Amino acid sequence: MPRPARAAERPLRQWARMLVGRNELRRGCDRIEAAVVLLLLAGFLGAIVGAFFLGAHIYHHERAEAAQLRPGTAVLTQHGPYNTGLNGVGDATARWHAPDGQPRSGVLTTMNTPGIWGAAAGQRVQVWLTGSGQPVPPPPGSTEVMFTAIVIGISATCGAGTVLIGGYGLARLLLDRRRLAAWESAWELTGPRWTPRR
Repeated sequence: MPRPARAAERPLRQWARMLVGRNELRRGCDRIEAAVVLLLLAGFLGAIVGAFFLGAHIYHHERAEAAQLRPGTAVLTQHGPYNTGLNGVGDATARWHAPDGQPRSGVLTTMNTPGIWGAAAGQRVQVWLTGSGQPVPPPPGSTEVMFTAIVIGISATCGAGTVLIGGYGLARLLLDRRRLAAWESAWELTGPRWTPRR
């Protein structure tokens, strides 16, 4: 067998021996800790897979919602709000046609139609409409949707990792207390035999 393959096998064998191999010095607490580590690793791998599917679901959901929107053109019937450079919300009345061709009129806001900032009455602005002709915010681009899905997936994975690390820390704390109690109990039996008597 080539050397690289053997070198790769050694760590796996060491881990297997450490976790499930026979060892007279291994205590029950050590076996429990090994089982906790295996469960947490399996949980973390499951979290990675779950985060991938969550990100994919969000991506497809956002793309499906964007596909239902239709671009349109609205004509302002009053001047749009003046852009002061501050984050605020303004509105203006306008008229447009729904996807089915029916005329509509109403109020456009800077949230769903950013093009109305500083626009004059009579100016045409692009709007995004639902099937019923209601204006909605512009759909995000595919890059933005993908970035959002990736960020949510990574955040979910990091959150799961943090919870699992906290779970391991708690398990380790409880097991260390048990080990210390067992050590103290064993020392009470062994200690007097090691202590020289005068």
